[in-house]
Amino acid sequence: MQTKIRDGKRRGGRPKIDTPSVVDVHVGARVRLRRTLLGLSQERLGNAIGLTFQQIQKYERGANRIGASRLFEMARVLDVPIQYFFEEMHTEPATEGYQPQSSSEPPSEVLEPDPMPKRETLELVKAYYRIPDPQLRRKLFDLAKALATFASGEGKTF
Repeated sequence: MQTKIRDGKRRGGRPKIDTPSVVDVHVGARVRLRRTLLGLSQERLGNAIGLTFQQIQKYERGANRIGASRLFEMARVLDVPIQYFFEEMHTEPATEGYQPQSSSEPPSEVLEPDPMPKRETLELVKAYYRIPDPQLRRKLFDLAKALATFASGEGKTF
């Protein structure tokens, strides 16, 4: 809890930082991904948990940290377990504590950008799940995997 500002200095509460935490950005991206997959607007999600769409935008960008009770409420509304928001997050071993990677250090490996936040990926997933026949969905899944294998050069046997 913050106390009054005296002499232009903030007292109490979390210190103001210039860049969002890696964890906050990741959790926000997972909120956005799930919200988009469900076809919810920021406004509808905000209404469901008593927030404005601007607050949802800040959470999704990682500009504002999502508190435990708010995250619990989002998990309920988005119909996911709490751990969903932390899946695929890369951290140091728990014994060493979480340390965000410094941007001045080169990454140990070059990673492809995450395709999940892309609109194309979300539209593809939505279209896939609109196919009512599970066997037809499975055939499309197998076809996509085969095409990806062939395109990457792994499946060429000439």
